Amino acid sequence: MKTLHDLELAGKKVLVRVDFNVPMNEEGQITDDLRIRSVLPTLQYLTAAKARVIICTHMGRPKGQRVEKYSLAPVAHHLSQLLGKPIPLASDCIGPEVQAAVGTLADGDILLLENLRFHAQEEQNDPEFSRQLASLADVYINDAFAVSHRAHASVEGVTHYVQEKAAGFLLQKEIEYFHRSIDNPQRPLVAIVGGAKVSGKLEALQNMLNKVDKMIIGGAMANTFLKSQGYAMGASKVEDDLLTTADDLLRKAREKGIKVYLPVDVIAADRFAPDAICKQVTIQDIPEGWMALDIGPASVICFNEALDGAKTIVWNGPMGAFEMNAFARGTMALAHTVAASHALSVTGGGDSNAAITLSGEAANISYMSTGGGAFLELMEGKKLPGVKALE
Repeated sequence: MKTLHDLELAGKKVLVRVDFNVPMNEEGQITDDLRIRSVLPTLQYLTAAKARVIICTHMGRPKGQRVEKYSLAPVAHHLSQLLGKPIPLASDCIGPEVQAAVGTLADGDILLLENLRFHAQEEQNDPEFSRQLASLADVYINDAFAVSHRAHASVEGVTHYVQEKAAGFLLQKEIEYFHRSIDNPQRPLVAIVGGAKVSGKLEALQNMLNKVDKMIIGGAMANTFLKSQGYAMGASKVEDDLLTTADDLLRKAREKGIKVYLPVDVIAADRFAPDAICKQVTIQDIPEGWMALDIGPASVICFNEALDGAKTIVWNGPMGAFEMNAFARGTMALAHTVAASHALSVTGGGDSNAAITLSGEAANISYMSTGGGAFLELMEGKKLPGVKALE
């Protein structure tokens, strides 16, 4: 696929799909601007090349209605501060008023379109909506890796109606790091997979068995694997319908000679609350009615040994309910180990990145992917519609 360096951009109208679906507090202030800052190199390159830049993104789930709390006004204000110049917000993302606003752009100017998902046609990948978006520009750039697993109008549909299309620097970087970490890794490659559910990551786990040398499984999803091996998990979150599947996955790993590491001890609590009564127990000794909410210190030692000597580490999903201090130590300990390693380390998913940031180790991770679902689909071995559309 083409990249920005392959294009003549001066004087051209360039539609850039980004993902500015950032978290905001009740006052409408942005609480984490990683996704905005990640796209700045692309926007700065385009303005320096004297392109006329039109940014489009979604925010939240307004379900095809104009919902004021999902307006991009706070994003326009924040982007203005980051770029050091005013970034106007269009009244909509298609229509005569937007066409007129685009028509007033001078070389190097930037216009932010209002929320794409105020139109139901965006998620429906409606051809007419795609055509109207494309009519705003001469060139289309996808720099929204986090939504590239969605065949939406602004991601896939628009590519059928533009003269030129290419990947932005962020999308290019995401694909390159994925290739370096999973498609063509330095070995040994160790995958750390955590989070709440086996069901959401089953395809990724199965596909990764063809790629990795070792796999560490933690978080609530480890409970299902442990129960499949005969351990009583108390009141822990378990997907009973996937016990056979979990057992099969462990059997396949053994057949392939891949070592899978599961927790050997946990931090158990009498309930899911910050002030719960907690204690460290082995997986054989989880009290009836209690739940496993973090990996224990013996598991941390075991997992650290598994990571020792790794040349590539891919991490998706935390080791416990790290949002509560009582259940954050396992995830934090692993974050410090990964950050201190000499491996190429790539993390993906909102929870994983939030945990790494909380640990203070973000600067010591090789690459933190901006996409959760998209990262997971690549781990599943799938082609992303947004990437395929640029090829």
